[in-house]
Amino acid sequence: MSALTNLSDDLSNAVATAARSVVTVHGGRRFGASGVVWRPGVVVTADHALEQDEEIGVTLPDGTRVAAQLAGRDGSTDLAILKVESTTAQVAERAPVEALRIGHVVIAVARPGGDGPSASMGVMSALSDSWTTWRGGRVDRFIRADLTLYPGFSGGPLVDAAGRLIGINTSGLTRHWSVALPPSTVDRVADALLTKGRIARGYLGVGLQPVRVPESIARTLQLTRAGGAIVVAVEPGSPADRSGVLLGDVLVGIDGSAVSDVEDVHGLLGPDKVGAQSSLRVIRAGALTQVSVIIGERTVSDDD
Repeated sequence: MSALTNLSDDLSNAVATAARSVVTVHGGRRFGASGVVWRPGVVVTADHALEQDEEIGVTLPDGTRVAAQLAGRDGSTDLAILKVESTTAQVAERAPVEALRIGHVVIAVARPGGDGPSASMGVMSALSDSWTTWRGGRVDRFIRADLTLYPGFSGGPLVDAAGRLIGINTSGLTRHWSVALPPSTVDRVADALLTKGRIARGYLGVGLQPVRVPESIARTLQLTRAGGAIVVAVEPGSPADRSGVLLGDVLVGIDGSAVSDVEDVHGLLGPDKVGAQSSLRVIRAGALTQVSVIIGERTVSDDD
């Protein structure tokens, strides 16, 4: 019994430690969302939890409610960045990346109602390499915990048994499970939104559909993957149009990275590509062709 009591006390202390950096975000929903004090005067929360851009409030751990200004939002990673003039809450302490292990006990901490912290416990169930969300956002690491994110938990932290932050929880990026966004991804998005108020995305000006390359052609062309993205539309005057991309071209690579579907294209057209010259590898009339293109910047209404 003493061991179980000690474990319970340790987990309770971990929640209390993490909760010093967890706030309630009032952004138009019936139930408040959670947020994390990321830097002095900066709060991170989930984009899908904010239904309005103005009149946003934040309740601090000590119960004080302060006004917050939206610095920007990025739907592709489901992150929103808020600025608050002052906060008594502590900046979240981060867990060492190298310390994360499958099977470790982890806790989702939240403050959905402003009355006190809430928690959900589970184990780390998946850790893998970078991935691209269905909205085209690049996430540096896939982190999944086997626990329940109750209403208002998105935007709060996933923490280790010592209360140190592993990532920002969200249920808005996958259909079947919740994931946590690693600190490196949150830092990158926060830097861009605080500086420019938006995330730049690369833009080709084409409509794409996934396609499977016949095995005989893939073998002849020595392709490492049997998939690609076929061009079904080219916007007049777009970067792709100016570079000579044609209907029916099958895109199989960008700057040396293989493309096997449309999501790969989204992931390879990140902020660093905007304004840069890139080399597209396409199958045209059964042969590989290199097309040089200057990547544009995508607006909300643009396709790829």
